[in-house]
Amino acid sequence: MEMMSAMWLTIALLLPHSGLSAPRLQDIDICRMDNAKLLHQIQVLENKLELGRLLLKDLRENNYHSVKSKYYKSNLAKSRAEDVQIPPTSGNLIVHDQDCSAVFERGMKQSGYYQVQPSPQSQPFTVYCDMSDGGGWTVIQRRSNGKVSFNRNWQEYKEGFGLFKNRNDEHWLGNDHIYHLLKDREMSLKIDLMDWNGNTRYAIYDSFRIGSEEDKYKLWLGYYSGNAGDALDGGSNFAEQWSASLKGMPFSTVDNDNDRFMKGNCASENKCGWWFNR
Repeated sequence: MEMMSAMWLTIALLLPHSGLSAPRLQDIDICRMDNAKLLHQIQVLENKLELGRLLLKDLRENNYHSVKSKYYKSNLAKSRAEDVQIPPTSGNLIVHDQDCSAVFERGMKQSGYYQVQPSPQSQPFTVYCDMSDGGGWTVIQRRSNGKVSFNRNWQEYKEGFGLFKNRNDEHWLGNDHIYHLLKDREMSLKIDLMDWNGNTRYAIYDSFRIGSEEDKYKLWLGYYSGNAGDALDGGSNFAEQWSASLKGMPFSTVDNDNDRFMKGNCASENKCGWWFNR
């Protein structure tokens, strides 16, 4: 399934917090995701049952002896004993929120640009925080007026580009920034679309994350909910998912082609960087 042709596009991330804030997802979206998770759990249990049968058969027909590695155990004990080093702090320390969800939980309810710092190891950077629809959405991409070219190279997509002043300014947050926002945390991805007639659609994916630059920012996402169509995962048809799903796909740009299209470069054809499949 394909999403509607859009003239306005916003892609945002949300990290759920335990605070008493407004619900971030609609009840029907939560219900759909829960249903998809239950179906997935049933499939996992069925697979485990079949695997158990095969293992039991194998054990009955063969004899195995487990040999534990002393080297492995000593290294495991060593790694557990190592202390986590906390960087020293000094005066004039400025503490930044990890993301827009933390900004929202701190009581900042107005949409706008804020400085965030996902971890002490990363540098602070500017993001647009969308405080509508429950609040706390960290916008990673906005396209609305065509003033900013998205036909950029790998380094530009890594660092981010565009305008970061007004609400409708077009920008790409930067793959490194997105990676640090998602690292060791689970976020939901929301895509908002509006066509030339003002019709709006949305798509939500849970458990969204990407790899590091060394892993070419490979994309991973969870269950879908919304009314825009499951364009990122290719829907429920297994036969179509291989050529349509973006799960596990690395990022591609005009100068770094990582898609499955053998006769060309999807980033060059579409004049933008993305997790292309084909």
